[in-house]
Amino acid sequence: MNFEGTYVAMVTPFTEDKKIDEEGFRSNINYLIDKGVSGLVGAGTTGESATINHEEHQKIIDILVDEVDGRVETIAGTGSNSTSEAISLTEYALDAGADAALLITPYYNKPQQHALIDHYTTIANSVDIPIILYNVPSRTGINMDVETIVELAKVEGIDAVKEASGSVDKVSDIYRALTHEGLEDDFSILSGEDSLTLPLMAVGATGVISASANIDARRMVLMVDSVLNDDYTRAMELHYEMVELIRALFIESNPVPVKTAMNLMGLPSGPLRKPLVEMKPENLEILKKALKDSELI
Repeated sequence: MNFEGTYVAMVTPFTEDKKIDEEGFRSNINYLIDKGVSGLVGAGTTGESATINHEEHQKIIDILVDEVDGRVETIAGTGSNSTSEAISLTEYALDAGADAALLITPYYNKPQQHALIDHYTTIANSVDIPIILYNVPSRTGINMDVETIVELAKVEGIDAVKEASGSVDKVSDIYRALTHEGLEDDFSILSGEDSLTLPLMAVGATGVISASANIDARRMVLMVDSVLNDDYTRAMELHYEMVELIRALFIESNPVPVKTAMNLMGLPSGPLRKPLVEMKPENLEILKKALKDSELI
């Protein structure tokens, strides 16, 4: 499966008593589809996957698949630092009808590179669903090597990587290595760093899995589509229109600013689950200014 375009790493909206806001989640799904996104990701990092239980995790996947109803691609976050748990969640995503699964590298136990290959290969051999690797060393404590990603690209069922190491050089090296192996048309690279999406696409990425697109999907879609249509002049204009907002949306741990911004915009979001708490007042002012400057509030 090829991945191209703008995919939104959706927040999980909560009610005031911190239950899943199903009505709000369905509303956000339709709001983003109307903005022209290529796909939606549920139960990922931006969806506060670290503080939802298994029953809630499954409910989010069910709501996502049901409400989307085939209009865009659906991607379920199913990663874990336990291979057996990741298989179980990925099997659920397959049975629920998700189009693909996004699996973060195992966190805390920090497997070696050969163990990462074993982890993902085991999952791919166990569940027949397109898999997107998710490399985000700032959160997991491990960084997938270029060689590891390319080796996994050879595994049937592993079709893409969300690359969030923050390195344009690394994406360039991944793409060059994929080309050397003749895999560049069969394996997609997706930006996992919103502010680097334009340069990453310039060296081989085909899209983004974006948290900031919860807030400004219209411009993110336009920028990504401009690159895909080789209109780099327009893409650069849009990049600079968004860059200060994107920085403000990551001024504190994701998804704290994103959920705060959605609340300010009147979109379903609700409270955070601890240990995440409300923004510092000085950072909130920076976020409000960025939203006003972007004409979003």
